[in-house]
Amino acid sequence: MSKTEAGHYFEDFTIGQELRHATPRTVSVGDASLYSALYGTRFALTSSDAFARRLGFARSPIDDLLVFHIVFGKTVPDISLNAIANLGYADCCFLAPVFPGETLSARSEVIGLKENSNKQSGVVYVRTRGFNAEGKEVLTYVRWVMVRKRSPEAPVGEARVPELPKAVAASDLVLPKGIDFSAYDFGEAGAPYHFGDYKAGEKIDHVDGMTVEESDHMLATRLYQNTAKVHFNQYTEGQGRFGRRLIYGGHVISLARALSFNGLANAAMVLAINGGRHVNPLFAGGTVFAWSEVIETAALAGRHDVGALRLRTIATKDLPCEAFPDLDQAGKFPDNVILDLDYWVAVPRR
Repeated sequence: MSKTEAGHYFEDFTIGQELRHATPRTVSVGDASLYSALYGTRFALTSSDAFARRLGFARSPIDDLLVFHIVFGKTVPDISLNAIANLGYADCCFLAPVFPGETLSARSEVIGLKENSNKQSGVVYVRTRGFNAEGKEVLTYVRWVMVRKRSPEAPVGEARVPELPKAVAASDLVLPKGIDFSAYDFGEAGAPYHFGDYKAGEKIDHVDGMTVEESDHMLATRLYQNTAKVHFNQYTEGQGRFGRRLIYGGHVISLARALSFNGLANAAMVLAINGGRHVNPLFAGGTVFAWSEVIETAALAGRHDVGALRLRTIATKDLPCEAFPDLDQAGKFPDNVILDLDYWVAVPRR
């Protein structure tokens, strides 16, 4: 037997299969600094210990999406080492803040399988949960990924596509206990706009663009210990359908979130991801732009200091967003759209 791991192929998965992922990861301020360097994120809560303490945090928490990517990265060797593409996300809830020095681990359950008609691959649906060292769940989400088959003739497990909620209910959103946004300093945060300034249907062009270099996305993906071949191995990917390395979809999510600061500077925390779709691939050399639409505004039970905005953020490549590029009349995106993300954020009230 070989001591090396070739990763799971589609026919290796079964409904109900449980996967305990290696290795636990202690998150440091160095990780947070590198994350900031890669994306240029400027949100005050995750930038300043002093700012965070005034709200009741012990210190500045780790960026929510960095937590997501680290937990996601744990799952890659077991789920998507042989992936063709990560396809989407749903029912993602951030359940507790993570601080520097905390250790994260992850476990997943296979909840759906669907072989593709070409018999070359199939879609695997998993529910992943991230935990801290005390066993407290800090994150849960569903994702689905297209995975190669080892052999087109190989028998596969039972076909099942799980029913997933279209969105996390506002009543299920979790804010940290003991946190009071009444002390939120809008001036320090960078914009005067509070929860009441946003209305459903409002569209915001985030204006700025960021060009992705080959080293950027590979460094970011290594930061998350994400080992998917499509992001690193030009020897194999040069012979694939794109002829080059594919940028991790989560890299686009973090870029879009960082760009959204211009217009949504007070979207202090990501509370949930309702759904996400990587519409088209991104490669190094492309410039990412983004715009957002406010889908819904929601009061949070018992909270007079903060509300929740449900946002839909569209990211594009090499296409500024002043015209708000979106689905056409046939329900198709233009080739320049690369991400369609539906999520909830916490925004302080005045």
